[in-house]
Amino acid sequence: MEKDLAPGDRAPAFKLLTDDRGEISTTSLKGHPYVLYFYPKDDTSGCTKEATEFSAAKKKFDSAGVTIVGVSKDSINSHQKFRTKHKLKISLASDPEIETASAYGVWVEKSLYGRKYMGMDRATFLVDAKGVIRQVWRKVKVPGHVEAVLAAAREL
Repeated sequence: MEKDLAPGDRAPAFKLLTDDRGEISTTSLKGHPYVLYFYPKDDTSGCTKEATEFSAAKKKFDSAGVTIVGVSKDSINSHQKFRTKHKLKISLASDPEIETASAYGVWVEKSLYGRKYMGMDRATFLVDAKGVIRQVWRKVKVPGHVEAVLAAAREL
């Protein structure tokens, strides 16, 4: 069941554990805009580049009052190693049951060398302080992506 969320839709509720052994949820983010970005796997080239670029821009997002949360189905331990290895400054949330990914419509059928499998689509959602999706980026290409998200975040 793929949801095709669009700007103006209410962001699906979620509650996920984070790499600092904490928890992040739509409830804890209430009243604050946030970026929820989904990525396939810790410590792979594209995902590492995306995470390090979001980390490098964290202060700019902070000054815009926007929280950044990266989500994959990797475990908390995997996230902790990934964060430490690359000195990441953003929260990484674990979605092992892929409930949040499914709610956001990013757990999709993919194809590699003709083999079909289910996997995480690289996608980013910008959500305003009222919990409404303001912008969606799907099939994200990493170069220039963080700048585009930051520009949109500054307009909230």
